[in-house]
Amino acid sequence: MRRKRKKTLNIISILLGIIFFLFLVLNVIHMVVVIKGRAHILELSIKDNQIVSGLPSQKADCILILGAAVWDGSPSPILKERLNMGAALYKAGASNKILLSGDSDSNGYNEVLIMEDYLVEQLSIPQKDIIKDYKGVSTYESIKHAKEDYYVNSAIIVTQKYHLFRANYIASSLKIETYGADAQKSKFSGRQLREARECMARIKDFFFCLWK
Repeated sequence: MRRKRKKTLNIISILLGIIFFLFLVLNVIHMVVVIKGRAHILELSIKDNQIVSGLPSQKADCILILGAAVWDGSPSPILKERLNMGAALYKAGASNKILLSGDSDSNGYNEVLIMEDYLVEQLSIPQKDIIKDYKGVSTYESIKHAKEDYYVNSAIIVTQKYHLFRANYIASSLKIETYGADAQKSKFSGRQLREARECMARIKDFFFCLWK
């Protein structure tokens, strides 16, 4: 009986050791993505909704605005923040082009068209300077398409800060000279859930970038 109990305890100890090791590895991966992504976030100075300083010295190939949910034909509050920041960057001369990347399906859901309508109608962005990627079903896919389909070599990525770490990391791994613009101005409900999901997504996209 003692021998059996000792064997059981040894198995439990080994399993706990494996779990602890995996937790440690995943935590290190998570921190690598955050630290590397943070290094590319711009420190913008904004006054009266206009960017007055903090832009890169050279224009980027595009301002990449990552999609988010749309509600009843309008951008969600989170997406509006991204579009407002993207328009501010464009008007400040950060780039001559805006690349919109988002999800769409056969049932009429289309983030990109609603993003475009908001930029043109509400923020007076010329339609000719907007490029649309309808296949941005994930952050990784949006940035991959920017590189492979639209030949983007430098970009200012626009999203909320918690999302920028991963977006910048992906862009750097795909050899895009990247800068991140934090669009966040407000606090939204569900923040803890979004950040928890983002932690898992950082680990997932670390391996996506590793395997290309």
